Amino acid sequence: MRIDGLCKGFGSGSTRIEVLHDIALEARKGEMLFVVGPSGCGKTTLLTLIAGMLDADKGDIQLFGQSITRMNAAQKTAFRRDNIGFIFQQFNLLPTLTASENAAVPMLIKEAPRKEAVSKAADLLKGMKMGHRLNAFPSQMSGGEQQRVAIARSLVAAPRLLVCDEPTASLDGETGHKVMETLRSTALKDNRCAIVVTHDSRIFRFADRIARMEDGRIKAITSAELSD
Repeated sequence: MRIDGLCKGFGSGSTRIEVLHDIALEARKGEMLFVVGPSGCGKTTLLTLIAGMLDADKGDIQLFGQSITRMNAAQKTAFRRDNIGFIFQQFNLLPTLTASENAAVPMLIKEAPRKEAVSKAADLLKGMKMGHRLNAFPSQMSGGEQQRVAIARSLVAAPRLLVCDEPTASLDGETGHKVMETLRSTALKDNRCAIVVTHDSRIFRFADRIARMEDGRIKAITSAELSD
């Protein structure tokens, strides 16, 4: 990913609020890039722009050599389907589907055989200590369980880019650790990377680099030392 001169605001006239100011940022293949900073500094807006779910006011975002900011709506939808896995703060699970069915949705959208998709989703959920909840519906799950289903859903189709908004916010320390190990193993595979927005200092050590934001700007980018 390469971002150059990215700006985004909301509203107009005297009520307009500028959220992002001239953002420049790169994410490399095989790395996990964390974006950290205080609430309201623009982290989630940046992530949503990277995912092509908002339009920038100015600047360019290139993903795998393609400018997502120059794509039309249909092109963005197809690009997201084929290349990006999402973990957002709102889990967005479908209420009429079970845990394994919800996690299988990205493969089903790509028209994979249903049995294969649900089986792969179930394997991911079992690795997150959700084997006993495969047939549970969202209304029957805790927030942490729903979070794990959302994470499995983001991984099931083997996306080249993961965009993650507070992926461990609803998880205990042990489960959060296991989830980050899973995310990191995905990010380290050839031609893939992960961009993680988080306030959770417990998981900073999983980052390769940390971009620190403040008032809609990137203030510093530092390398992070990985430890066991």
